[in-house]
Amino acid sequence: MDSSVALFNHLKAADPFFLLAGPNVIESEEHILKLAKHTKAIVSKFGLPLVFKSSFDKANRTSSKSFRGPGLEEGLKILEKVKVAYDLPIVTDVHESSQCEAVGRVADIIQIPAFLCRQTDLLVAAARTGKIINIKKGQFCASSVMVNSAEKIRLAGNQNVMVCERGTMFGYNDLIVDPRNLEWMREANCPVIADITHSLQQPAGKKLEGGGVASGGLRELIPCIARTAVAVGVDGLFMEVHDDPLNAPVDGPTQWPLRHLEELLEELIAIARVTKGKKPFEIDLTPFRD
Repeated sequence: MDSSVALFNHLKAADPFFLLAGPNVIESEEHILKLAKHTKAIVSKFGLPLVFKSSFDKANRTSSKSFRGPGLEEGLKILEKVKVAYDLPIVTDVHESSQCEAVGRVADIIQIPAFLCRQTDLLVAAARTGKIINIKKGQFCASSVMVNSAEKIRLAGNQNVMVCERGTMFGYNDLIVDPRNLEWMREANCPVIADITHSLQQPAGKKLEGGGVASGGLRELIPCIARTAVAVGVDGLFMEVHDDPLNAPVDGPTQWPLRHLEELLEELIAIARVTKGKKPFEIDLTPFRD
């Protein structure tokens, strides 16, 4: 618990923001170690706190034929090797209450997927690990829902909670990022993160050769969403990066190319340095007089 509090306070104090980043899913031990090495090297140049992200299982897939990852046991072994080899905190997601205890022994941040943000038993089980909990806002939810989700974590005895915006679905196969949510989610009284890659996902929006569909995405707009988020003044950014996005087995269209990570971070830090987005604008409504 003490180490979780220390990491939570470190992330909250990040200037100008912290970063949760890595490939969407564990493809192999060799690949994940390679990505961790390069991601840390790039992010370290800027002095940003980094939490390395990858999933051991992508349970929410469009098709049952989709790649899901190595599974809980093998995946956690690989993530632990990353943690030790590169001295990096780890964030990964859970889908069932029964996974939380095992994941909590390895991960420093347990992530609640957007579709599960209201699942009370899952939230409570994750909270009881004592680890930091990052709750992604459901695509079907108003920002106010996250106030209740964060409170479920606190009522379970864990004050280390964060909330994450990842877009809202208003129609078929598309998500909209409403920057007002980045302000309104502060009502949860905890760090606010912007997921700048999943926010550009097009669920079941990509037709496959031979039939069927998969998630598509608008990778070219990742800088647009990221610029907006840091200008608003978010506490953290979540982004998925890959060395070969066109051949990524999961969510390739919304993974940012590793080769462009340094360039994008440099610009985002510059924007964050000049914005006053983290402080409410003091609006004076008294009559203006000459």
